[in-house]
Amino acid sequence: MHLVHRLAAVVLTLGLSASLTGCGFHLIGRGPQSTPIAYQHMKLNLPADANVLGDKLTMYLTGNGAKFDNATNAYTLHVLSYDYKRQKLSGRVAEVLLHLNVTFQIEDSQGNAITTPRTITGIKTYQYNVATVNVDDNEEHYLIDVLIDDVAQQMSRQISSNRLPIIQQQQ
Repeated sequence: MHLVHRLAAVVLTLGLSASLTGCGFHLIGRGPQSTPIAYQHMKLNLPADANVLGDKLTMYLTGNGAKFDNATNAYTLHVLSYDYKRQKLSGRVAEVLLHLNVTFQIEDSQGNAITTPRTITGIKTYQYNVATVNVDDNEEHYLIDVLIDDVAQQMSRQISSNRLPIIQQQQ
């Protein structure tokens, strides 16, 4: 009898799923319409050493529907600080810690801050044996790229989902 109940539950589930699909129901995913209207047109203001971050931000935000142009109403994604640090802990096995802190805010076309500054932190680590052949540089370059990519994705998600705290105007 237990098998009959299971079979009935499976048939009922499949039947309901087919009827939902047949009536045109579908889940709404993320797409170009997901970026808040206020941030549809954007510009980047980055420090000189953050070009790779800028390329990745442009790619991710464009994928979420933002346009990078010189529109008169364009908002500016201002990266206030880009702080990369490398820390090496030596011993028989060396460990390298890579830290990236990026603080940013969104400003209107006149340069007034719209959102409060937000800091995104990324950390990557790797180890290697100092007595063996060292491929430290290759791994480090790869992990720096992954670290910058992770930070750019976090920033893009927060901007496109409009999760940044807005500055309250004083009246």
